[in-house]
Amino acid sequence: MTQQDKPLAGKTALVIGGSRGIGAGIAQRLATAGANVSITYAARSDAADAVVRACEALDVKAMAQQADAGDVASGRAVVDATVKTLGGLDIFVYSAVANEMGDITAITEEGFDRVIAVNLKGLMFTAQAAVSHMQQGGRLILISSVFSEMVPFPGLDLYTMSKSAMIGLTRAWARDLAEKGITVNCIQPGPVETDMNPLNGPLAQVLLPMTAIKRYGSVAEIAEMAAYLAHPLAGNVTGGIFDNDGGLSL
Repeated sequence: MTQQDKPLAGKTALVIGGSRGIGAGIAQRLATAGANVSITYAARSDAADAVVRACEALDVKAMAQQADAGDVASGRAVVDATVKTLGGLDIFVYSAVANEMGDITAITEEGFDRVIAVNLKGLMFTAQAAVSHMQQGGRLILISSVFSEMVPFPGLDLYTMSKSAMIGLTRAWARDLAEKGITVNCIQPGPVETDMNPLNGPLAQVLLPMTAIKRYGSVAEIAEMAAYLAHPLAGNVTGGIFDNDGGLSL
């Protein structure tokens, strides 16, 4: 294999929320590009084990750790274990997410705290731990949502609030980390087919007619964008907010 075939050979990626859906797809795509991969999972050890096996089949090292993405100590421990086991950290992907549907009349304090803990607090302090190990060429990739900038139906209050904040963090961190040669970018998926968002699910009937291309996106399409942002030749791209939504936001 040449460097062109495996552009991430010798790199280590940590994917928070990498056992299912978009996170799992990104983990496996980075492994295809040659990166050693560490993923976290909340409860489904079987799903996490399947991702690890798929990555190892690509002739890279892989590991899975159970972690609460909203717990700061847990996030820091995951970073430390990744560095110790895999020898460093070059690419950090935050794909963990929490949501509690409800409009302003229905939001609970508990729901608010959980969404903020996972979507923002965990992101902030796990990323902080990650960048302390990164060298020139490091990559931070945040998975937000097109709903950060549009609200097509009621009840997205907490989700939209937290995902919008990720845009601000992306831009601020891009400035903060530029001198270290670390890029920071954000992907905003629209409707993507996963086990938690199937084509025959209730959201599909609402969202599909709103897209320009009249179909759901695929995990592979999101993962390919993440692989580009992680590529050594993407060093000129930072602070970017990239919609991958089939034209939903047009």
